[in-house]
Amino acid sequence: MKRSYKVVIPARYASSRLPGKPLRELCGKPMLQYVFEAASQSGAEQIVVATDDQRIASVAHDFGADVCMTSPEHASGTDRLGEVLDIRDWPDETLVVNVQGDEPLMPPALIEQVAENLAQSADASIATLATPLVAAGEFFDSNVVKVVTDRDANALYFSRAPIPWDRELLRDGQQALPVGIVALRHIGIYAYRGAYLRRYRQMRSCPLEQTEQLEQLRAMWYGERIHVGLASQRPGPGVDTEGDLRLVEDLLRGRAQGEA
Repeated sequence: MKRSYKVVIPARYASSRLPGKPLRELCGKPMLQYVFEAASQSGAEQIVVATDDQRIASVAHDFGADVCMTSPEHASGTDRLGEVLDIRDWPDETLVVNVQGDEPLMPPALIEQVAENLAQSADASIATLATPLVAAGEFFDSNVVKVVTDRDANALYFSRAPIPWDRELLRDGQQALPVGIVALRHIGIYAYRGAYLRRYRQMRSCPLEQTEQLEQLRAMWYGERIHVGLASQRPGPGVDTEGDLRLVEDLLRGRAQGEA
């Protein structure tokens, strides 16, 4: 039986590398609309765009989205989700999937998968996804977040460093993937329990989060359990730069031609 869940798409106008990012056009449509359409195909019972900017709200209304105006003071998308939870008076049992507004190629199947994984993981407050790393270059890339899990697929640690570290293989400075264990690349999609989102708003940032610049380490610092599932498919790239924007537009154009 499919579980009921909601999707919130946090979208802010300010971006140091790509101002107005959610509204940048891809093949004639704003990026945010692609994210909304993917969420609409996922089986979510409700989809909300959460923003603090009237320009984003206006465009989202134009393509039929439900918009919730939130505070401009939020430090993260998770904080914004917590405010939506309270504004809409959603109960603690609500499952909420956070789909970033700069992920126009996020497969709907992954949105549904991460929600279902959380529903089936009674001890977890959060669920997220990962894919196997297949290239040593990615393993040593600090922009690629790695995750190590226990035998029950609960996160042990997230890092920008190459983990797990194969001491014997890598002691001479060579770059290679570890042997005998699959290194995992974290995908930035999360499902949360409503009760956790309310707790999160009371959690102060922790040293690990500040050092790695990874928000999920705050949850682990406070003892929250994060389930990490293997993604059923690889998502397309997100958008952070002009180069990313051009790449994603080429991919979307290729997809449209394939469907024609």
